[in-house]
Amino acid sequence: MFEFAEVGQQIDKETYKTQLPELREALLEAQLDLFQTARFPVLILIGGIDGAGKGETVNKLNEWMDPRHIGTYAFDEQPSNEELLRPAMWRYWRAMPPKGQISIYFGSWYRALLLRHTRGEISDTELMQHMDGIVRFERMLVDEGVLLLKFWLHLSKDLQKERIEKLESSPKTRWRVTSEEKKGLKHYDDFKRAACMSLQATSLVEAPWTIVEGFDANYRNLTVGLHILKAMRERLDHPEKVPREFSVSPLLKAIDHVNPLERLDLGLKLDNKTYDTKLEQLQGKLNKLTRRPGFRKRGLICVFEGVDAAGKGGAIRRITQAIDSRIYRIIPISAPTDEELAQPYLWRFWRRIPPRGKIAIFDRSWYGRVLVERIEGFCKEYDWMRAYGEINDFEAQLVKQGYLVAKFWLQITPEEQLQRFEQRQNTPYKRFKITDEDWRNRDKWDNYQAAAHDMVDRTSTEIAPWTLVEANDKNHARIKILKTLCEMIEKSIQAA
Repeated sequence: MFEFAEVGQQIDKETYKTQLPELREALLEAQLDLFQTARFPVLILIGGIDGAGKGETVNKLNEWMDPRHIGTYAFDEQPSNEELLRPAMWRYWRAMPPKGQISIYFGSWYRALLLRHTRGEISDTELMQHMDGIVRFERMLVDEGVLLLKFWLHLSKDLQKERIEKLESSPKTRWRVTSEEKKGLKHYDDFKRAACMSLQATSLVEAPWTIVEGFDANYRNLTVGLHILKAMRERLDHPEKVPREFSVSPLLKAIDHVNPLERLDLGLKLDNKTYDTKLEQLQGKLNKLTRRPGFRKRGLICVFEGVDAAGKGGAIRRITQAIDSRIYRIIPISAPTDEELAQPYLWRFWRRIPPRGKIAIFDRSWYGRVLVERIEGFCKEYDWMRAYGEINDFEAQLVKQGYLVAKFWLQITPEEQLQRFEQRQNTPYKRFKITDEDWRNRDKWDNYQAAAHDMVDRTSTEIAPWTLVEANDKNHARIKILKTLCEMIEKSIQAA
């Protein structure tokens, strides 16, 4: 794979000096067009062999373009203490560029995996499993409109050795050779093999790898600059190609026309005396569980979705009454802000993931894409169809990193909803809970029920299942939710 990056490609100084002014002017013009139109973000990944000129290339890009609109991020192999408390991808999620901006990632999500494989910490199979996850993540970025450009700067083993020896021979440059670079030379063949496997597995049609020989700085810098210019210009000059139109296979309805949500026993009730007894028991148990040392190694993410007026707020309050206010945060989700619209859809949820040992309670969530956005036409069919897989991947990452994901769908009948709507309308201190939008959504009851069925069917996984809550009776609903949470936390602590 790297044969043509080990042939000594280079450009003479005169050619470089001739082409550079035109390239710099064109890059600045493209960057200005990107900033002014703000139609998409640009994410540039710079990876490669140690000594192949990654740092010098990034410095040139910042020199040639306006650095005020470029975010440059170098990710250490060892995450910081803050990063260790969150999902592995969190540090990359939070640095994503908004539309109109450019971000450059050194190493990105590839380098640490390649180094771990080189040291024998993960096998070929495990490495490829990670690469499968990366492919799905990068496809999601591309589908969200990100212009993803990936460069691998390569250097042959002999040239890497020659470079290190040359730098070490002079007191003025000796400091530039690190112990990590020496280790890299020692394990060059293993690292190259892992890189070859990974690049082949992740070179997507939508985001291919560009392999650039790093032997000659002029060749390397000019090649990277020209590729970036071409990709940006193509996207800017042909907006009709993005987003692409896709043919989506329709979701099939059950041939008996029955929605399983309609088969829930919504007549289940709990008398007040039994409710009060169980509430006290379960809240006490929840409090103790969240104070146990084993819970501090976990994070808890609660997702509340359901029919309007189904009692999500009341259920959330019964949870928060039981736990220390210092360890939880309630996150109500409404229409995205302009800042959030400038990022991939999941970004506004990525950034709110709590550190382990803490609790995040989402009142509405990332499932809005397959519910309200689907029904109201706020996104295309392809976008909400691909969201099922993206959400499953997102939740799988959370679980793998030690988080518990508790998802509750609260279901009531149309008749019960109408009664609650009217009660809210006629009670002054509850009137804020009812809006014109709630009444409009009621007219689309069947559509929302169909969307909820598809959502549960496609995203209730073994590691993050949905709990369907019969919520016509608030006492029953609240106890079922508390009991489910206690059982989930207790099982997780015991299994640790």
